[in-house]
This record gives sequence, C-alpha cells and structure tokens, in this order.
Amino acid sequence: MDTCTVAPLVGGLALVGGIAGVAAKAADESGWRWAADLGSYPAAWVLVVALLGWLSPTGVAAVLRSAVFFAAMSVAYYAWAAVVLDFGWNGRLLTAWLFLSATAVPATALAVWWAGRRSGILPGALLAGAAAIVLAGHGTGVQLVVDVAVALVLVVLLPRHRSTRAWAIVLVLPMAWLAGYALDVLDTVLS
Repeated sequence: MDTCTVAPLVGGLALVGGIAGVAAKAADESGWRWAADLGSYPAAWVLVVALLGWLSPTGVAAVLRSAVFFAAMSVAYYAWAAVVLDFGWNGRLLTAWLFLSATAVPATALAVWWAGRRSGILPGALLAGAAAIVLAGHGTGVQLVVDVAVALVLVVLLPRHRSTRAWAIVLVLPMAWLAGYALDVLDTVLS
C-alpha cells in the first residue's frame, strides 16, 4: 500500500474509533444495563480488534489498524466523559488504555492475523486466547449471549484450517480460566 491509500484508511479508522469511544461512554451512562455492559465488557472490543487483524493484508497493517482504532476510541471515551459529561479527566486510566493500545491490542490483532492463516495447535491456542478474554469477562444476561457469540466467531469462523479450529475449541475453556486471572490482575492494577 502506498501513502495515498494508507493515510485515508488510518484516518477513517481513527474516526470510527472515536465514534465507538463516544458510543461506549454514552452507553455507559444510558441507564440501560445491557448497553453499559456492551461498552464495558471486552467482547465488542476484542471482536473489533480480532476482525481488524483478520481482515488485514499484512501483520504490519493489523498492528497499525488496531492500534489506531483503539487509541482513538480510548481518547474519545475519556474526552466525552471529561468535556461533555463534565466528569473531569482521568489521566491515569486514559494512560493505561493508551498503553494497551500500543501493546496488547496490536499484539492481539497480529496474533489473530497470523493464527487465522495457519494450521495447528499454536494458531488454535492464539485464537482460543482471544476468545478466552471474552469469556473471562463474566457477563450475564444479554452480555453472556454476546460473549458466547463472539467467542464462537473467534474459534469457529476465523480459523481457515480445520485443525486450527479444533484446537481453538478444545483450548478455549482452559484458556478462559487463565484469562480470568489475568483480567483480575489488570482490574486490580487499574483500580
């Protein structure tokens, strides 16, 4: 891709990420629990990052696209809270989410990009890991249905090889236990 095609794509992803961040904060404050859960639990964000990775033509594109989207989403979320809702700036949490935008998010997109194109246990484990993050969110009600649907997309639809799909399905529940532990640690750090 040349610069003439990359810049508009990156700008578009930043715009879409910004809109998603505003929508997530609006959902948080809507008073509807199911809407707040969709914006707060990891299912929607893991699905978007996974799809950005899976649809990318290269690993570098997966990294760039996911990082730009997620950083823009994080900034918009906290900017909406501070400027529109007058909650004040939460620089500590914004910094944490921007750090994740530069590390875990692109790593996840790259893992899905790589794993979706290969066969075997390692690609299956990587896709199971993405699904495990979703299942470790402990959603209930509508969110539980969304969590299960997203996990199924990640382990059944994204693998292009049968062996990868089989390993992803076998490994998803044990990895969900590990991801639950990791999310608990992250929650402790961010609290």
